[in-house]
Amino acid sequence: MKLFVIIVSIFFFCVANLSQAQVIRQSGNTFLSPDMLRQQQDPTLNPVSLWLDQGQELWKSHCQQCHSSVSETAKAVVHFPVWKGVSLTSGKLINIEDQIADCWSKKTGKIIPNDASEILTMSVFLSDEAKGLSVQVREPQDPMMKKHWQEQMNLAAQIYVRRQGRLNLSCTQCHDQQIGKNLRSDVVSPAFLTGFPIYRFSWQTMGNLDRRLRACYSGVQASVPASGSPELRALELFLKKRSEGMPWDGPSLRR
Repeated sequence: MKLFVIIVSIFFFCVANLSQAQVIRQSGNTFLSPDMLRQQQDPTLNPVSLWLDQGQELWKSHCQQCHSSVSETAKAVVHFPVWKGVSLTSGKLINIEDQIADCWSKKTGKIIPNDASEILTMSVFLSDEAKGLSVQVREPQDPMMKKHWQEQMNLAAQIYVRRQGRLNLSCTQCHDQQIGKNLRSDVVSPAFLTGFPIYRFSWQTMGNLDRRLRACYSGVQASVPASGSPELRALELFLKKRSEGMPWDGPSLRR
């Protein structure tokens, strides 16, 4: 019980002391160069348009029969991750790509990973449809589910402030204390989750949040969690919760 109280205290200390990022609450798009921002706003120049066209076709052929309203379905983008299952052993946090992959497997009978091209494409499409919606994480109503949900939030709060890797850096050192500064030819933005998936020019393709978080682990030369791991889901929950109330930007460009 004492350990649980300590963990909860750490979480609320983190939330209460997010420095400049908490006060300004800027999306990552604020830190794009003028040229990149113009490219993002012009559908004829934005490479994300390719995924949006493909996503619309996938919606019509695979999703529309069950989910008649794309605007209603897209609301899930600003609510996920959610806790699925009652117990800690059988339940887990799932994000929007996990849910899409689950729907895909039920409809096609084929199990594919949540970073498969079809899943990523549909995630991009729904993210674009959710533009302008307010980020609003849904906490479980069931007491047992809420307990497990809170445990994941506490875990992520610890990870966020924990130094790791050969560079001995934490998330908060970059994304709260170095906002606006240059790091490896990029500008450090605050860790608010409002614009994923992203088209990253260094990748030359779209990528989901798992890929971006794993790149951060690699950047500080830490052990990289597997895609879809509980650690990454917990971090996504923490980042989404800290972004609560901010408008969703939709799929975004990054350097």
